[in-house]
This record gives sequence, structure tokens and C-alpha cells, in this order.
Amino acid sequence: MSTTFRPDRATYIRDHAWMAALAMAGAMAVLWAIGNPHVWTGAVAGLAAVGVRAWYLASEELSHEWRLEDGALHGPGGRHVPLDRIARLNTLGSAVQVVTRGGDKHLIKYLADRDAALAAIRTAAGRDL
Repeated sequence: MSTTFRPDRATYIRDHAWMAALAMAGAMAVLWAIGNPHVWTGAVAGLAAVGVRAWYLASEELSHEWRLEDGALHGPGGRHVPLDRIARLNTLGSAVQVVTRGGDKHLIKYLADRDAALAAIRTAAGRDL
């Protein structure tokens, strides 16, 4: 049996909207802290930076998929993580972070249902991670 975890476009957009909001607030706070009279330009800069990043990386990030099959996670770029080598699973926003016993960390990003992916990996591993 094989389960595939694919990034979700709506989740990708939502996550980048949150990043843009944080970048806008952060840039405005820095400009305010240094006494710049044009604090509003921080909002423009934060939005532009995250917007360009989102547009530029969308085709690559939305093509990454992870497969759970044959007792391992198989990811983009030839990544291969045997389930018995997983030390723990963490969640970060819409992503599941896979941490191996050797300390390697992998992100399964922009999941529409992060908790379902987490449960599927735990079930396949046969243990609580």
C-alpha cells in the first residue's frame, strides 16, 4: 500500500499570506524603531518580498511529493527515510517535520491535512512518534 502526501495550493497561498503579514509588521517595526518617518514602506517591502518569493518558488514547492510505501518515506531529490529510523515527528504550521535518529530533518510542507499525514506515518511506523 502506498500513501502520497502532496502540497496543497490553497495551503501554500495561506501560509505565504501569514508570512507576508509577519514580514510587513516586522519591517514596519524596524523602520519605526530606527525613527524612519516612512514606516508604511515597510509594509510594501514585506509584502513584495514574500510575494516575489511565493511566485518564484510555487512551481517547485507545489511539485514536491512524499510517498509512504515499503516501510519508508520517499521524498523529492531522492530522499529516503526508513520508518524505523524516524526518531520523532513534529508539526510546524501546515508541515510535518520528520526527524531521524541520525539528526536529519525533513519537511513535508503545505499539507491540506497535516494531522492526517501525521497519523498515517505513525500508523505505518507502528509506534507513537
